[in-house]
Amino acid sequence: MKITFILPGYPKKPVGGFKIVYQYANELVKRGHEVSIVHPAFMPNYPLSNNLSSKIKLTIKKVLCYYLKVTLPSEKVKWQYIDPRVQMIYVPFPDEKFIPDGDVVIATAWHTAEYVNIYTSKKGKKFYFIQGYEIWSGPKDRVDRTWLMPLKKIVIASWLKDLGIKLGAKDITVVPNAIEHDKFYLTKKIEDRPKRISMLYHRSDWKGSSDGIKALEIVKKIVPDIQVVFFGVPERGKDIPDWIEYVQTPSQEYLRDNVYNNSSIFLCPSWTEGWGLPVSEAMACGCAIVSTKNGGVQDFAIHEETALLSPIKDPEQLANKVKS
Repeated sequence: MKITFILPGYPKKPVGGFKIVYQYANELVKRGHEVSIVHPAFMPNYPLSNNLSSKIKLTIKKVLCYYLKVTLPSEKVKWQYIDPRVQMIYVPFPDEKFIPDGDVVIATAWHTAEYVNIYTSKKGKKFYFIQGYEIWSGPKDRVDRTWLMPLKKIVIASWLKDLGIKLGAKDITVVPNAIEHDKFYLTKKIEDRPKRISMLYHRSDWKGSSDGIKALEIVKKIVPDIQVVFFGVPERGKDIPDWIEYVQTPSQEYLRDNVYNNSSIFLCPSWTEGWGLPVSEAMACGCAIVSTKNGGVQDFAIHEETALLSPIKDPEQLANKVKS
């Protein structure tokens, strides 16, 4: 089959949702399918904007985008392996004229769903791959409307299916994310690890980094010799205490061997997660999991069985779980 994924942009730095799409593309080409991944330079506020001034501004942006050739990235995706048989396509914007004809076309974000919904049948059967409730990146009413569009919906976690049903969506299938066990696995015995906690650092409020820092400060007062390492894409934030190590944009190998496998506990303070990819990676590497009840992790992080879970936005409860 000819399969096309429509991404909402080009990821110069690691993005979990993009990583999953690239992994699916790799697996599909291995099975003999022709796969294209479309990367728009920008996502215009279209087709739902009918305001004349907005349309004029949109047209100007499109013209500039198209003729200034801002569609080509300065470098290839270096942080994730992509099978050379996958067609990486860069376009000014996701209008139908830039999208290859095929058997299947898959939206991967709420704003790409708006476009896929109006494509003609030449682009293929329409699917909507949903990795989270994206009201953090768009207006709630518009995000909710995409769930009701006549696209076959694939969600990565049970909580997303439950949400879709509440919103009135139909035709929803749960396909959980998978871990690449050839990349994330045990390299250091758990009993040989130091009293070290690892955590993903992110500047978006909903990732809960500030809650995680507060929880760890509580723990350090009780366990002064505790070690902590954060990793993430941005530069080290001023809110990170001096006693916490920070690794910016680690490779998958470094993350596996020096962060996950050199930690006893992985802490996830997020307020919401579509799945919680770093949590599942850390679990595959032998970390004990302490997390909030953020939705995504709860398909595999079962309280008092495979993890310790606490309410969101509650650093004291997180700290208590770490101490226990």
